[in-house]
Order: sequence, then C-alpha cells, then structure tokens
Amino acid sequence: MSQVIPLSSLKASPTASFEQPFEMLAACHERVIRMLALLARLREHLRQHGGLPQADPARQARQAAQDVMRYFDQAAPQHHRDEEMHVFPALISQGDPATLALVTRLQQDHLQMESRWVPARNVLAAVAQGQLTLLGQDDEAALDAFASPYAGHIEAEESIAYPAARALLDTGALAMMGREMMHRRGLTD
Repeated sequence: MSQVIPLSSLKASPTASFEQPFEMLAACHERVIRMLALLARLREHLRQHGGLPQADPARQARQAAQDVMRYFDQAAPQHHRDEEMHVFPALISQGDPATLALVTRLQQDHLQMESRWVPARNVLAAVAQGQLTLLGQDDEAALDAFASPYAGHIEAEESIAYPAARALLDTGALAMMGREMMHRRGLTD
C-alpha cells in the first residue's frame, strides 16, 4: 500500500438532515462503516509499511489514526445518545418482550463499544503520535475487539429498531427529535 490512504471518501454527502432524524441516524452508520474501513486500511498500511523510516507512509498512518479517533471520540458518542434518548424509549414504551430484549442488547452493545474504545484509542493515539509503527498482537486484539460488534449492531438497528421506533413516533415527535439532536450538537440557537 504505497498510495495515500484516501480520506476524501470519508466525507458523507449531505443528503440526510436533522429534519429526517432516522435518515440522519442511518447516515451516521454509513460514517461508522467508513471509519471502520479506514481503520482496516490503516492496519494493513502498518503491516506493509510499519517500522520503515519513510516520512510519507508514517504521516499517512498518523493522519488516519487521528481521523478515526476524532470520529469515535466525538460523533459516535453523540449517535449513541441519539438512540438512547429517542429510539430506545419509544421501543421500551411498547412493552413487547422481544423488543425489550433487543433494546437491552443494543444498550449493552453501546456499553461494550464504549469500554472497548479505550484500549483501541490507546493504540491509535500511539500511532497518531508516531510512537507505534508496528501493531503487536495485543494492539491487533484491541482493534479487533472494538470493531467486531458494529456489523451486527448496525444491522439490528436498521432492520428492526429504527423501523419499529419510526412507526411509533408522529410528525411532531420526529421534529422534536431532530431539533434536540441539532441542539445537542450546537447547531441551533
């Protein structure tokens, strides 16, 4: 991998807006998938170039690590808050045992993702600071543990949780959801 890790592909098109909060939540999932793909490319990049004193590959690795950290430090926690505040309560209000079990699983996933982010972030911070150019087994394991729950989690949210919650929320509730999401991100007055 001697080419630059393409970061421009990580910019989502502005097709989703807070006026359509479930579309915004799905757009966040697209960004998560892109960031996990960048993480995978970074790992491959380090396997191929790690330990080499070449300035350009090292700079590329540091930048990619910083981009992944920025996303999972800032945007991902906001996304989880969106779900915890707006999607899960609507589903819980139904009282359906299968739905309650799904919400419990998704909430546990969020806690697991948060706790697994700490060791994964430590690895990425070392890469970003130029202190780590080769990933050891423990580093790889931390990154694997962090990335592994996302595919199943996103699938459950998009195929079950989002459609069920959307069906429970009227137009006013959706508008309020979008406004709150914007406000929490500092995008409104």
